Amino acid sequence: MKRMKRKIQIMMLTAILLTGVLSGCGGSGDIGENTLVYGSGDYTSINPALYEHGEINLLLFAGLTAHDGDNNVVPGLAKKWEFDESTNTYSFTLREGLTFHDGDDLTAEDVKFTIEAIQDPDNGSENASNFEDIESVTAVDDTRVDIELKAPNSAMPDYLSIGILPSHLLEGEDLTISDFNKAPVGAGPYKFVEWEEGQYIEMERFDDYYGGTPNIEKVIFKINDDTDARAMQLESGELNFAQITPKSAENFEGKDGFKVYDMETADYRGIMYNFNNELWKENRELPAILSYAIDREAIIDSVLLGQGQVAYSPLQKNIYANEDIEKYSYDPEKAEQLLQDAGWKKGEDGIYEKDGQKLAFTINCSQGDQVRIDMANICAQNLGDIGIDVSVESPAEIDWAGQEAFLIGWGSPFDADDHTYKVFGTGKGANYNGYSNGEVDSLLTAARQTDDTDERADLYSRFQEVLADDPAYTFIAYVDAIYAGTSNISGITEDTVLGHHGVGIFWNIHEWEIE
Repeated sequence: MKRMKRKIQIMMLTAILLTGVLSGCGGSGDIGENTLVYGSGDYTSINPALYEHGEINLLLFAGLTAHDGDNNVVPGLAKKWEFDESTNTYSFTLREGLTFHDGDDLTAEDVKFTIEAIQDPDNGSENASNFEDIESVTAVDDTRVDIELKAPNSAMPDYLSIGILPSHLLEGEDLTISDFNKAPVGAGPYKFVEWEEGQYIEMERFDDYYGGTPNIEKVIFKINDDTDARAMQLESGELNFAQITPKSAENFEGKDGFKVYDMETADYRGIMYNFNNELWKENRELPAILSYAIDREAIIDSVLLGQGQVAYSPLQKNIYANEDIEKYSYDPEKAEQLLQDAGWKKGEDGIYEKDGQKLAFTINCSQGDQVRIDMANICAQNLGDIGIDVSVESPAEIDWAGQEAFLIGWGSPFDADDHTYKVFGTGKGANYNGYSNGEVDSLLTAARQTDDTDERADLYSRFQEVLADDPAYTFIAYVDAIYAGTSNISGITEDTVLGHHGVGIFWNIHEWEIE
């Protein structure tokens, strides 16, 4: 009887999912002959100047520079650039005949507008820290823009891959609440058509894209935050491409009509401790101690099914990786000894306490991200085994300043400054946990201000040592990005190392084909 009831519940869930997909795509579940339907997470706003997250930016927008399949910086909207060391000024020359999706010309004034919008503190851009070294932007003429820096920043060509906004649509607008963010206009390979909130975002190819007219006529981002449900939709034919979990990927391996892409990433997961919280503020030694209690290999084996690797540094996939730092290998006995050395004692209930305060906290996770939830639960179990009371929750909204801990994800395959300076620097745009270490700040600042490879290697090596001694996170694992799609899709570069959330796979979407 219970089995029958469970079967009926599954059938009803499937019917609900099917109904949502059908209604979201105009009443037809059939995928068009030359259409890519991708299982996407949800969006509330699309604007590359404000929000870093969002793989859709690679389709809708284009930057002065771009990245190739090996993550090297290459020309984008700009056909060339030069750097004058005497004045710390980059001069970019735009390609001729550039236009936005609405047909208006894209000029140096649009570049100036975009960078200044990012720098404007009223806009609260997540990317502001990347551009804080810019002193001024000058549109010399329609095709030349000069960017003067306060100090050298060797990562600037990487950061200028950010999508350029159309000033003619946004001049005088409050960027944070503009209608543009729901109907974006860029100069990327695809242009916006329609957005049915919570259902889908439809795009069509842009014939005048500087990289050439895309082969695939239409791309639809089908919204579904549940990664397991995406796998169901892929199997039923409602999607033809999606990022899925390692567990779901097993169902598609070797299956006729499908192909699985196990992509390496620079994307790590870790427990982020909120130093605005009294527990961590008053017991700064705890993040390091707790890091010894996490069985990372078990997490990789059970949650990632072996598709990942143990993480110990935010730069271990970078050319400046320091392999000689403290890695916090699994050692629960050491963790307990260090707790006791720090004055923590077990109470009658087996939970450590000190000065009347129990060692207890909650790890928050984003809803729908089952991989992070599973990781957090194993961490909670590991910590519980040594006498720490840890619970896991997935709140509808994340209170960054008020929470105790979060199962965080970061990582970049580009310059070492990316996802370090703004994540671990005091008060920077992506420092969500109030971490502050003066030596970390100095090292990261010095490292971005030199292009000498040996000097940068020394600085980033020392940064990793200091961060390991005073950790902001308990690093857990680098996760592979597992994509699955129908076997008639071609053009995907399987060896490209992807970034945070597996972003980057669409870097050459204009070259993809559906055969």
